[in-house]
Amino acid sequence: MRRTFALVNAVIAISTGLLVLIGYFIPGLGAIRDILLQWAAILAAFALLVGITNLLMVHGKKMGGGGAASAYSAITIIAFLITVIVVGIDKPTGDWSRLIFNSITVPVENSLLAILAISLIYAVIRLFRRKLDIYTVLFVVTIFIVLLGATPIYGVGEIPVLTTLRGWITNIFALAGARGILLGVALGIVATGLRVLMGADRPYGG
Repeated sequence: MRRTFALVNAVIAISTGLLVLIGYFIPGLGAIRDILLQWAAILAAFALLVGITNLLMVHGKKMGGGGAASAYSAITIIAFLITVIVVGIDKPTGDWSRLIFNSITVPVENSLLAILAISLIYAVIRLFRRKLDIYTVLFVVTIFIVLLGATPIYGVGEIPVLTTLRGWITNIFALAGARGILLGVALGIVATGLRVLMGADRPYGG
């Protein structure tokens, strides 16, 4: 029974993937492709609902445990419910929704960036202690150029040379690296999709 169920899942998954893939090349199958993609969006929405339900259940259980964890779980649930109610009534672009975003989300992101900066400084110190070569020095110099070029220096203001160097590094090296990462992700997705279509990987069971 289990092997039969796995075989049916494999046939459905491979057939659906092939229809969607072929639908981009054969105009006559475009309507079927769009329907399958709409079904995928609906399934993704239900998966999001399942994830939200799981989040509420997990934190609901933690609330009964006492201690600091229960307080954090209560804050999480209350903040989630308030956000859902406000966004549902005021819409995502409303004044109250933007107030929540600017008062909570933006400060949290800024705090995470500050932690990232401290972690980066700590990583530089460890790197200097473990291995000191030309690449380490180049890494540190690049960090200082980007940081000093992004923020004005107190009492001095912006330094045009550092600002120009920062823009050059960001628009050439950083952008090239980001595009390389995205190309690697795209190739990985294509490879994974082909393995699923050929039956080498079976995330659908079996």
